[in-house]
Amino acid sequence: MKRIARLGWDVGGAHVKLAAFGQDGRLKAVRIAPCPVWKGEAELAATLRALRAEFEPGVPSAVTMTAEGADLWPDRPAGVVGTVGLLMQALAGAPLALFAGPEGFVPPERAAEHADRIASANWYATAAVLAHLLPGGILVDIGSTTADLIPFEAGRVTARGFSDAERLASNELVYTGAARTPVMALAAEAPFAGRWLPLMAELFATTADIHRLTGDLTEEADLYPSADGGPKTVEASARRLLRMIGQDFTPPLLTQAKALARHLAEAQLSRIGRAFDCVASAQESAPEMLVGAGVGRFMAQRLAERRDLTYLDLADVLTDDPALSRQAADCAPAVAVGLLAAALDAA
Repeated sequence: MKRIARLGWDVGGAHVKLAAFGQDGRLKAVRIAPCPVWKGEAELAATLRALRAEFEPGVPSAVTMTAEGADLWPDRPAGVVGTVGLLMQALAGAPLALFAGPEGFVPPERAAEHADRIASANWYATAAVLAHLLPGGILVDIGSTTADLIPFEAGRVTARGFSDAERLASNELVYTGAARTPVMALAAEAPFAGRWLPLMAELFATTADIHRLTGDLTEEADLYPSADGGPKTVEASARRLLRMIGQDFTPPLLTQAKALARHLAEAQLSRIGRAFDCVASAQESAPEMLVGAGVGRFMAQRLAERRDLTYLDLADVLTDDPALSRQAADCAPAVAVGLLAAALDAA
């Protein structure tokens, strides 16, 4: 076990992320585990216990979550209360603080009272940390499933929405990610062999296949089985992607499959860019900095280049330990909620 002083959790609907901090306040470890919450409470309970078991008991935890949105629960308030109950069991009585966005931290016994602010507030944690470190900009956190586009300025988060519904309407939440998004959600058709072919409305391939073929995907970004349960190789991704347009893979088609992947990657980036432009247009002054986070932040960097903005990788912000910097940026809300809790204790 590692000697630690605090745990920061981001309990998601598809992954659970954990950041551990030492007595000196520095980041000591980052963990991520796939967790299909929609399959039942037992999935989440087992994942929480497994991650928690790596560290000594009794350590305080700060938690942010999105697991309440999984269709395991009848609604989000019930999901917040249910997730908190599982956390309390997994943490075995250790101190637990729930992050409630602009309301700060609340105790678990007040979860139902603050459910609307606890629900899906993980993006706010990361942006709040940045607002106290940087003069301003827009955080673009692209995970495996979604993209958050959060404006901030010195001392405050300037997002227009808070709930998922509000953030979808304001373009601050885009349901597209680096690994789990079905390819059919990116475009209606795509060019192949001199024709525009419609994409099949089937889950034959995901964005993991696209970004594997473009060479941008890391292994850590793709922790779930592929769409067909097959291998995660370039050839297998090409086979799945070509299936989207009714084509069978043969080795000579690999070049065309990669071209198809590049086109669809551009379509995804265009969607994120469109949302970014909308968010930027609502700010009093034009943003000059884009901060990239999440396993899909290679897209954030590309977007910054195309908008002629200064790009800052969150890996260079959250820790000075190069061995943990990439993981910290991949799991930014878990790290951020731990930092916010530590700052509150020190105040």
